[in-house]
Amino acid sequence: MKICFVVQRYGEEVNGGAEVHAKQLAEHVAEYTEHTVEVATTKAIDYVTWKNEYEADEEIVNGLKVYRFPVVNERVQEKFNKVSEKVASGQASAVEQENWMKLQGPECPALIDWLRDNKDNYDRFVFLTYLYYTTYYGLQAVGKKAVLIPTAHEEWTIHIPMFRNMFELPGAFFYNTTEEKELVNRLFNTREIPDNGGIGGVGVEVPDNVSADAFREKYGIKDKFIIYVGRIDENKCCPELFTYFREYKNRHKDSSLKLVLAGKEIIKVPKADDIISLGFISEEDKFNAIAASEFLVLPSRFESLSIVVLEAMKLKRPVLVTAGCNVLVGHCIRSNAALYYNGYYEFEGCMDYLLSHEAECALMGENGIRYVDTNYSWKNIVDRLSGILESL
Repeated sequence: MKICFVVQRYGEEVNGGAEVHAKQLAEHVAEYTEHTVEVATTKAIDYVTWKNEYEADEEIVNGLKVYRFPVVNERVQEKFNKVSEKVASGQASAVEQENWMKLQGPECPALIDWLRDNKDNYDRFVFLTYLYYTTYYGLQAVGKKAVLIPTAHEEWTIHIPMFRNMFELPGAFFYNTTEEKELVNRLFNTREIPDNGGIGGVGVEVPDNVSADAFREKYGIKDKFIIYVGRIDENKCCPELFTYFREYKNRHKDSSLKLVLAGKEIIKVPKADDIISLGFISEEDKFNAIAASEFLVLPSRFESLSIVVLEAMKLKRPVLVTAGCNVLVGHCIRSNAALYYNGYYEFEGCMDYLLSHEAECALMGENGIRYVDTNYSWKNIVDRLSGILESL
């Protein structure tokens, strides 16, 4: 088949969960199948401004042909925020919701026209993610030829009424997790739209030469530590993590345990001898750091998959997550490789358990590898997606 992936940004310079997901999935579909894979996207790199930065209309990126279309309006943040407030309040009319979508962007009518004109030149279209202009109007252009990977999770935007009709348009869905599927089916009239039983996600690959010792030597960290990897942000519930860790150390005064953070600081990190913020680090250092840790901790309530949790499992490290995220709880239950907490005292109990049960943590590590290899290898994900593409 001839397949076109449609995503709001695409390229080596692009950072972002859904965009990286799209790029990796497109490349692996081309690698593992006989399908012809191409990509349609915008000329933007930055998702805040949507400024046109790519010059070429067509180019080859890692062997795939990529069509790029110009964004007609950069985002005006102040205007967008004002409209967002009304949309979030539930008081916006249908016309105002459509205006919100255009202001959010990337407003790219040339891409939508191209999809409409080339609908018959492709067997299937794969869209990521539900939130943006390219998906909202692109699905209207190609209809049932589309497979939607929504990357949906509980957030205010998923409840905007304009998405109700959109979620009825694709021919099939490819969900990241069972929790995402349950959320979409609960909110939208999608139960009759096939997903072929396929749960997708992102293939998890870690280097062969991961070295915990190399990390400890490079950063001079000798004590035991737990690690948080990701954006250090209020939206990732990092303030709660700081509060809980400080309370834990106050109640365990003899402990030399450290909290190590690896990621860009959006909010200030408390200044303390037992909290070490490394800032943004390389992929090599990230894997080495996880391997050197006692376990990974993730307090975020807003995750649609969480690659870093799966990477930690692949590295045989236990994981501690919040009970406030259904997706993360689902990983815990299905893998038997992680624990989840609700409130401080469960956090403390899980911390004590993971720091004192070496044999059980080793078994959790083995369970984690098995879970990731079964569900999140690229070959298995591509096979499941191919099944959906061929069943339409």
